[in-house]
Amino acid sequence: MNFLPSALLLCSLAICAKAEPLRISGARMLAPPAAEAAKILQAETGLEIEVNTTGGSEAGVAALAAKQVQIVLCGRRVSGEERAAAPSFTFNEIVLGEYPIALAVSPDVWRGGVRALTRAQMRDIYEGRVTDWSKLGGPKAKIAFFNRDEGRSVWEIFAQWLYGGVNKAPGTNFDTLATDAEVRETLSRQPGALSQISALLADGVSLFPLALRDEQGKSVEPTFKNLSAHRYPMSQQLFLVVNDRPTGAVKVYVDFMLGPRGQKILKKHGFAPVAELEKENQP
Repeated sequence: MNFLPSALLLCSLAICAKAEPLRISGARMLAPPAAEAAKILQAETGLEIEVNTTGGSEAGVAALAAKQVQIVLCGRRVSGEERAAAPSFTFNEIVLGEYPIALAVSPDVWRGGVRALTRAQMRDIYEGRVTDWSKLGGPKAKIAFFNRDEGRSVWEIFAQWLYGGVNKAPGTNFDTLATDAEVRETLSRQPGALSQISALLADGVSLFPLALRDEQGKSVEPTFKNLSAHRYPMSQQLFLVVNDRPTGAVKVYVDFMLGPRGQKILKKHGFAPVAELEKENQP
């Protein structure tokens, strides 16, 4: 009896059993596009990919330094403290795109003439000193502000712009909306409404993105041109963080996310892809 085919089969199974999956951790906001990309790659290449974002960017960077994961989805740069804690580790930050957040209003507010807000005006709304759009040059209508979940990425980017830090923002009792889909639905039917949403998902039909007016009176809209030039202030840069130069399965995943299909997935989920931002810098 020839045992060679059986032996080869057992050997192959043993090799597959020992193969480690590609483990990805980090920012929760990037979980949807990361998981979608992983599903495509698993189907096309057979790579086993695990995406777990329960610990956020901080836990992801720590896990990368401990060699427990191979890729971190990061909504910020690796800090000096994190680098100091792993002096022999080479953190390679690969720019993935930007996450621009807009203050979006319902159609009646937009038609009533409100096209921009200053930081001071938004603070007045957030802290309850201004409750009617007529005080801000808009229609005679009560401001219906819907906050995003505190502690989640959209709110944190908003609070960073508004107060200079998430810990400086006062507590509120506004109704909250958990997802961009809830924001779109609410603002399309609620007069006088205002909320925070990815600027790329403010369609200019059911909800409208406001410009942010600075202290000199200049209004800056969340366009790709302004994002590329880092003029729009309520935005956060996004990274894939890996150890040194990507190789093997890590390179396959990174190349996919930076390629046309990966960048399209990012944009679908409300993120500004780095490929489109770079086009704005081309002469």
